[in-house]
Amino acid sequence: MSAMPPADDPIAATRRWLERAVIGLNLCPFAKAVHAKDRIRWVLSDATDAEALLAQLAAELQFLAAADPAEVETTLIVHPRVLADFADYNDFLDLADAAIEALGLEGTLQVASFHPDYRFEGTGPDDITNATNRSPWPTLHLLREDSITQAVADTPDADRIVERNLATLRRLGPAGWRRLFED
Repeated sequence: MSAMPPADDPIAATRRWLERAVIGLNLCPFAKAVHAKDRIRWVLSDATDAEALLAQLAAELQFLAAADPAEVETTLIVHPRVLADFADYNDFLDLADAAIEALGLEGTLQVASFHPDYRFEGTGPDDITNATNRSPWPTLHLLREDSITQAVADTPDADRIVERNLATLRRLGPAGWRRLFED
């Protein structure tokens, strides 16, 4: 079960996924306001290897840390030309965490991960619950930790988000997931 057929425009496909799945299914109750206020920085990476992507990630981490949250709350780096293999992508996340540490941004920023073949440990490749993190293209989501803390504080039952998401996806099933992206 893949996330959805990729479109020619990776940013447009990822935006559509955000609107229809992440916001539409309320998988992340924090995403709607940030999207509605146009505070998402969309970056299309031209990196073709992990080293180039890591350099771009470091630059974007520094950009986000310096940006006014009222202007740029979060960043999505869509990287269609590198880390298509989920195992390689998953290994790269250790480098992303190391970059945050090397830049002195621990406790300030973090990276959430999305991939067309995302697979949680202990799940099968076709387990619908993997869809919570399946995007049309490999994507690194840079988040401000203060924003997460505030969003969690403002969200009733925030500790039940994962449980609700799993139940939502199980009710939806693979066919329902695919229908989300039909035009």
